[in-house]
Amino acid sequence: MLCDRCQKRPAEVHFTQIINNSKKQMNLCSTCASELQAGSLGFAPQLNLHDFLAGLINHHFTGSSIQTNALPQMRCEKCGSTEAQVAKTGLFGCSECYSQIGERVRPLLKRIHGSSIHTGKVPKRTGGTALIAKEIRILKNQLQNAIKYEEFEEAASIRDRIKELEQKLQ
Repeated sequence: MLCDRCQKRPAEVHFTQIINNSKKQMNLCSTCASELQAGSLGFAPQLNLHDFLAGLINHHFTGSSIQTNALPQMRCEKCGSTEAQVAKTGLFGCSECYSQIGERVRPLLKRIHGSSIHTGKVPKRTGGTALIAKEIRILKNQLQNAIKYEEFEEAASIRDRIKELEQKLQ
């Protein structure tokens, strides 16, 4: 099979895109593929997540309009990473970056993840009190929902379970 672009060399790179049951294929030689830079290859423009996030970090939303953030760029004192570098790559340069630049990034994290607080997994073998505290937090949310929907019997059993777990913590 020859390259769809140059019709001279054998196709070594094959792309297929399916959108709304419409299939588009492109077969390219390695030379043509590198010329087209694999970013778009004639298909719909690709969304670069890092560029998108960089745009969000330097702007804030007010209603339906976007205003540029006029604050100066911050720089990590330990590694020298700037806020712009963190926004572009999505990576902090060192362990101190988050404590120095983190406050500027926190609203962005909240918009993306829905929360700026990490509530990840806790290892069962070594979690100990952290695992119990996490279960208590979950149960308290369930208790609030049960009270909200007037499921008082369920709320009472959740309350009792919370008391048991709090006893374990002490």
